[in-house]
Amino acid sequence: MTKCHLFKLRLAASGKGVSVAFTNQGQEAFLEGHVCAFERLGGVPGRIRYDNLKSAVVRVLRGRGREETERFIALRSHYGFDSFFCRPGLVGSHEKGGVEGEIGRFRRRHLVPIPKVASLAELNELLAAADDLDNARYLPGRQDDIGTAFTAERPALSPLPREAFETGLTLTPRVDRHARITVRCCHYSVPASLVGRLVRVQLRASSLVVFDGRREVARHERSARKWSTTLVLDHYLEVLLKKPGALPGATALVQARRWGVFTAEHEAFWAAARTALGDTAGTRELVEVLLLHRRGAHRDVIAGISAALVVGAVRADVVAVEVRRLAPARPRIITEPPGPSRDTARVVSLTQRRLSDPDATFAALPPDRRPAPSVAAYDELLPRRAAASTQSGAAAPGASSEVS
Repeated sequence: MTKCHLFKLRLAASGKGVSVAFTNQGQEAFLEGHVCAFERLGGVPGRIRYDNLKSAVVRVLRGRGREETERFIALRSHYGFDSFFCRPGLVGSHEKGGVEGEIGRFRRRHLVPIPKVASLAELNELLAAADDLDNARYLPGRQDDIGTAFTAERPALSPLPREAFETGLTLTPRVDRHARITVRCCHYSVPASLVGRLVRVQLRASSLVVFDGRREVARHERSARKWSTTLVLDHYLEVLLKKPGALPGATALVQARRWGVFTAEHEAFWAAARTALGDTAGTRELVEVLLLHRRGAHRDVIAGISAALVVGAVRADVVAVEVRRLAPARPRIITEPPGPSRDTARVVSLTQRRLSDPDATFAALPPDRRPAPSVAAYDELLPRRAAASTQSGAAAPGASSEVS
């Protein structure tokens, strides 16, 4: 069971609502909820009413005055809408009853019983479908349904800006000796080559992106559990090449198995390599295979491992050759005739295919009128080499007499 928090934006005129779920109530989720809502609505309302939440308000002043947070001011400036804050306490409880009542109704109608989904993205797809289903609902005292009323209200919305607003918070943590960074009491791995350096982190509502300068070096799903550790096995491969004995008990390996990144094919190759080469050498071969994922597609590497195991090969070089063979070919000018699939094709001689099948498409190739290769041009260097040898031989005795 995972606890989620619901962001709700509701238009007062039509009653059209947008619902977005997050695993936290941070300011990043508050800002990202606005961005998602504006994109779903296709425009920006002129004024939005808020409660006095900490993500938007630093301090409550006299009357309607509020000291707003810097990030919320940046959001309002980017989209060009005004904010209206309700009065605190019971005197202002009636000013926000519409959206609070809508949250309760939406939860009872669409989230009971509790939905079972595989990810937060799937949950948000379910919520978007529920919002669309509510377009056919009639509000009390209204003659038109919500969808018809929103169609009439949409022209009053301001257009979206050309550039999207960056909702993430920029941080600069230092990488510790375990190749991890700590963000909001959670640990995340980065490439081991960055140990001891400062990196730039873009902390968003559901993800965390790590940059080394302008280069993206890591991307993690944001953890909702305090003091949790999220490790990626690929970040430690260079270290494991030098210390292969650390792989069997590595936490990164446990998480890779849990996420399905370390597959049954990897397990089979590892077992065969350790049986044939020993624990140390076999583990190094496995690490070399894991490094192939950086250059080839995951499915190609898995297919290469399977092909190597079929022939009893437990070397990373064999897998690498198979991965290169399975890699997508470059676009060709001439369209090949129907033949074996890419997964079963082998390297063939174009000349042999042309001679053996003159009626095929290869027969339409233009004739090769290039001259036969020759090394005659290099023969001109031979007299110069002989002359240089003669001169050096004549000068040798004189040089020898001077030394004596």
